[in-house]
Amino acid sequence: MRTREHPDVPDLAPALDRRQFVRRGVALGAAGVVGGSLSAPAPALAGGAAVGEGAGEASQSQAPFPLEEVTVETLQGGMAAGRFTAVGIAQQYLDRMHAVDRTGPTINSVIEVNPEALEIAARLDAERAAGKVRGPLHGIPILIKDNIDTADRMRTSAGTLVLAQSRAAHDAGLVTRLRDAGLVILGKTNLSEWANWRSTRSVSGWSGRGRLTRNPYALDRNACGSSSGTGASIAANLAAIGIGTETDGSIVCPAHANGLVGIKPTVGLVSRSGIIPISSSQDTAGPMCRTVKDAAALLSVMAGVDARDRATAAAAGHVEADYTTFCDVDGLRGARIGVVRQLFNAGPAVDRVMESSLAAMRSAGAVLVDPVRVASIGAFEADEFEVLLHESKAGIEAYLATLPGDGLPRTLADVIRFNAAHAADSMPYFGQEILVQAQAKGGLDSPAYRRALARCQRLSRAEGIDQVMRTHRLDALVAPTGGPAWVIDLVNGDHFGGGSSALAAVAGYPSITVPAGMVFGLPVGLSFIGGAWQEATLVRLAYAFERVTHARRAPRFLATAQLSGS
Repeated sequence: MRTREHPDVPDLAPALDRRQFVRRGVALGAAGVVGGSLSAPAPALAGGAAVGEGAGEASQSQAPFPLEEVTVETLQGGMAAGRFTAVGIAQQYLDRMHAVDRTGPTINSVIEVNPEALEIAARLDAERAAGKVRGPLHGIPILIKDNIDTADRMRTSAGTLVLAQSRAAHDAGLVTRLRDAGLVILGKTNLSEWANWRSTRSVSGWSGRGRLTRNPYALDRNACGSSSGTGASIAANLAAIGIGTETDGSIVCPAHANGLVGIKPTVGLVSRSGIIPISSSQDTAGPMCRTVKDAAALLSVMAGVDARDRATAAAAGHVEADYTTFCDVDGLRGARIGVVRQLFNAGPAVDRVMESSLAAMRSAGAVLVDPVRVASIGAFEADEFEVLLHESKAGIEAYLATLPGDGLPRTLADVIRFNAAHAADSMPYFGQEILVQAQAKGGLDSPAYRRALARCQRLSRAEGIDQVMRTHRLDALVAPTGGPAWVIDLVNGDHFGGGSSALAAVAGYPSITVPAGMVFGLPVGLSFIGGAWQEATLVRLAYAFERVTHARRAPRFLATAQLSGS
């Protein structure tokens, strides 16, 4: 569906320059992949079609992609040996975007391509040629979510029309770290608008600016959210690695629904400066990758103290220099893992996958404490919503106040008025009642807010994760990440099929989802949940689980789920 024209609606993301997708004759690898031009320019990123409204059909004969399921380690080894170049790798992914994201299956996961990506890659190639390699991610292409500031020619909009022309004055804290490490930011990914903090009847993966992202495993299925575009794009091999953000479920749900590893770090391990906020007590960014080791490598770059985010001060002494050193194939042996049966809420098909996963962990030497009971599960949902309403109003308004340029909103009330005035474009399927509720709240000195926050943290931490892990001497908890991706429903909104994200999200503690199996051709994940700052332990367990199960399957861009079997 193309956005209706309206004289007062800001211009959407510009059409992709065909030159961004034309290979420049750079040899990619030993297989002799060389340049060639495309026959047609890529269409504008902003007008993605919705299911039932002219969406593209699944391609029955996708051409082989030279970088299919390639790892960071393989790319880095190829560049070190002179077989690959950063420019060649970046161009291959840009060509893949044109072939898969905007034509062919048309998953519509990338909201904007970085027009400077190939120039950045060329500079990094020159550095390598001069003997300077910044680290293990030097020259690696990455996609990041469109709520993360980049002080360049790209916009940062959270998918909204009201911010469609907003360009940040400064890089987000984590973007500075990415650039310093030599990563090539290929572009930004679509998301559930305002990180799915607009309506209780939302469609995950839909935004006013980016329109609808679809699941590459079955094109009529939802990619989950709010990091929908990152999940779909990395699953579809549009970049080597990606970054999402989470308040509650927005990394782990789209990672699991798209067959990825997603790490939701402890709040404060990764800087939130320059990320459009929802919650100061729950927000974090994290890696979304095809393997645990790639995710661990990316987390190593992202983690660290940032003076612009006071929450990161608590990370001092807890940041590991290299999380990949914890990737141990024997990492499950002797580990004590608590099975939270209360969170087995995604149905019998998922339960069967989980039972196979538990058996695999036992075979790898884990000691399962099955079940363990977390008494506070289900006791803090109302308080969490109250906290998020207060914190989102304060956080969004603080962010808007810093935006450079004229004609941008400065308050949440400005956003609400804009959406109401341009409802046909901004709100064609669902409203903004959550924003309206947030606008009605007081400040962070409100007694109601302080009571709700204290209750959330007590129930999820001291009377939740901390208590059960101490009682049973556990290294981690495990539960299904969620149910298989649901059918996209623009009329009624999302149909979530269970989930386990809230416990770690409300506590501000880490979790990692890892592919566990397939249900009717749709991926499902298993989550490892830990105590504060226990990312290294979770990486160790998740890596060993991944190595013993090998559960990830690349997407086939089917028109619908594989209903003939699991």
